[in-house]
Amino acid sequence: MATSPKKSRSASPRPKNAAERRARLERILKGLDELYPNVTCALEHSNPWQLLVATILSAQCTDKRVNMVTPGLFRKYPTIQDFANASQDELAQDIRSTGFFNNKAKSVSGAARKILGDFGGDVPREIDKLLTVPGAARKTANVVLGTAFGIASGVVVDTHVQRIAQRLDLTKESDPVKIEKDLMQTIPREKWILFSHQIIHHGRALCVARKPKCAECRLSALCNAADKTA
Repeated sequence: MATSPKKSRSASPRPKNAAERRARLERILKGLDELYPNVTCALEHSNPWQLLVATILSAQCTDKRVNMVTPGLFRKYPTIQDFANASQDELAQDIRSTGFFNNKAKSVSGAARKILGDFGGDVPREIDKLLTVPGAARKTANVVLGTAFGIASGVVVDTHVQRIAQRLDLTKESDPVKIEKDLMQTIPREKWILFSHQIIHHGRALCVARKPKCAECRLSALCNAADKTA
């Protein structure tokens, strides 16, 4: 008979002052560096435009599924001009398996036309400009700027980052915008890009939504999550 995971009885002492909070953060960042030293975005792409398309498609969809769709998609539409000129209905069918395909097709088509019309066909490198592109909210913009250009515009907050930031007491917020603000104030800017990738990988590998694998986690001694397992 299957049993539910036991709750861990061990608790990490909570920091009492700024110095202890800094020391705890340094231990978290060191642990992530040891677990995931060279991770990067899991979405396969060859240029910033392809990464933007893949990130738009990844909403409410796994990276694995997106990576199954994009090779054929980029063969059929090899340039941003091809996406701008594509039939939106046909494009929607091409990306159907990623879910929410009509909205995503509208965003991708709109993004192609916006970038061609306003930015000379180049994905903008400034977050304020990128946020004017259809389909590019803060999460998408941070992914593209960080991965494609190495620009630390913010911290990517997806479901993994949201969950783990809460579990590690890096935020008490539930709104992604407020979570990002907390992380940007806490995490050193030079770590924003790598930190985002590390937390996303950690959320897939160990700190999963249900039954987190705490016994295998180097950060367990720093974690007081309510759903921590023994």
